[in-house]
Amino acid sequence: MSEPTPPEVSSTPTQQRLQMADIARLAGVSTSTVSRALAGSKLVNEETRTRIMELARSLKYTINIGAQNLRLKQNRTIGVVIPYDSATRQHLSDPFFLSMLGSLADALTEQGFDMLVSRVDAEELDAAAAPFDTGRVIGIVLIGQWRHHDQLNQLAARHVPIVVWGAQLPQQLYCTVGGDNVSGGDLAVSHLLQQGRQRIAFFGDINLPEVGQRYEGYCQALQRTGMPIDPALQVSVAFLPDSGRQAVQELLRREVRFDAIFAGSDLLAMTAINTLRTHGLEVPRQIAVVGYDDIELSTYFHPPLTTIRQPIRAAGRALVASLLELIEGRPAPSLQLPTQLMARESSATV
Repeated sequence: MSEPTPPEVSSTPTQQRLQMADIARLAGVSTSTVSRALAGSKLVNEETRTRIMELARSLKYTINIGAQNLRLKQNRTIGVVIPYDSATRQHLSDPFFLSMLGSLADALTEQGFDMLVSRVDAEELDAAAAPFDTGRVIGIVLIGQWRHHDQLNQLAARHVPIVVWGAQLPQQLYCTVGGDNVSGGDLAVSHLLQQGRQRIAFFGDINLPEVGQRYEGYCQALQRTGMPIDPALQVSVAFLPDSGRQAVQELLRREVRFDAIFAGSDLLAMTAINTLRTHGLEVPRQIAVVGYDDIELSTYFHPPLTTIRQPIRAAGRALVASLLELIEGRPAPSLQLPTQLMARESSATV
């Protein structure tokens, strides 16, 4: 049985700008509670619902039609949110993002859902819930945790149906689906060691949860074989097209010896290879290179790129399946998908 719709509430043009979050602040409740109360949900106790309705009337708040549709089970739209770093402005054209969007679009279409794509500042991940709070979508898929695991926990605590593509972390309240980053890092470095490489550099921002786990796998493989971990070989760079060049130049500036590079993404690996060429260094004869993600371009690059394959197609289906469980009020445990080494010419023994 569908829940009742709230009484009609009018508004003036000036007051139409009032957001649901303002009512939540004045009422001392969450925006999701305001949304439920305005829709007449029995999940909100009578006293709280009455207080919220009175505030809405006094402020001449217009009830969002999308929120009504959500309560009437008429909404078939899922929000896909891709954070951006305001300092680097990583573009949506990043090959990994495009692959993930394609996978999610296929999975949602199979289930009969529409997709609403939006971006939020990576420093304000709690803003990812806005499309849900306003009733535009019935759940959120967030691509990446960035540095605000705490904000995602807060969203889960107030029962926003959200599933995150990312790493499993301690004290995690929200559901994640992600590749096995530690195993992926271990696979990459173990492969390079087996190829006879001994001075392996790592490119990537290890303060990001997924990249940090890839670096953990890097360290794990070195330690298992008794190789030292040299901090001078770790270069922290963002996932931007020019970052591979910057990382290679930083290694050369440090005058540190290296015979291999494990890059935290294929894009980093490819721009690193191009930069090595400009400095007269041959891949793989002098420097072996391994990337991460296995984007489609990696097989056509010269030389074809050795990389760690993330199961992108399976990821879209898994993210959607977990989110639908949450939307229906059922628990959705976090899921870790296997990664796979794709050995190609960029790391070959010569």
